[in-house]
Amino acid sequence: MFYKNYLKRPIDLIMALSGLIALSPVFVAITLFLYFANDGKPFFFQWRPGKKGILFKIIKFKTMNERRGSDGLLLPDAQRLTTIGAFVRKTSLDEIPQLINVIKGEMSLIGPRPLLPEYLPLYSSEQFRRHEVRPGITGWAQINGRNAISWNEKFKLDVWYINNLNFWLDLKIILLTIKKVVVKENISSKTSVTMEKFNGN
Repeated sequence: MFYKNYLKRPIDLIMALSGLIALSPVFVAITLFLYFANDGKPFFFQWRPGKKGILFKIIKFKTMNERRGSDGLLLPDAQRLTTIGAFVRKTSLDEIPQLINVIKGEMSLIGPRPLLPEYLPLYSSEQFRRHEVRPGITGWAQINGRNAISWNEKFKLDVWYINNLNFWLDLKIILLTIKKVVVKENISSKTSVTMEKFNGN
């Protein structure tokens, strides 16, 4: 409890600032590549619910362009994923800008991933508990399947994390996240380059 209430946020801030400084050359390089690949739009901004369900704008590198079909609708994700975007996603480098969200206090390094606002009314009371803490860049569900597990499994892992949150668990998640990134596991779901939408229980 002491770690959760008093230490987690200062550690997040120090590590996020250090990480952003250390990764600044990579940050600048990817920004330039995506600027040209995505018609001058290297970043992706989207409203997401944070702690207590309060909305904030998440920042990510934009890995998909905005190509549309003859009907005017966006093409499927797989057709809009750019070459540089695919590389950035595969290496999880698209998450780097979220260090800014961590510095601002909207996110944590470790916690349940922030999902879409439209899912808020679809959660059961138990699933909504994932909003008891700040959302994370990585989390317990991320290292236990990421996009390759079902929504119900993911939510159970999120709530388990809430119930067991401590320094050693966070350290374990960071180390296993590094391993997952290196071996590039579970980046996509079984049927899509991104996770399918959650439609309720």
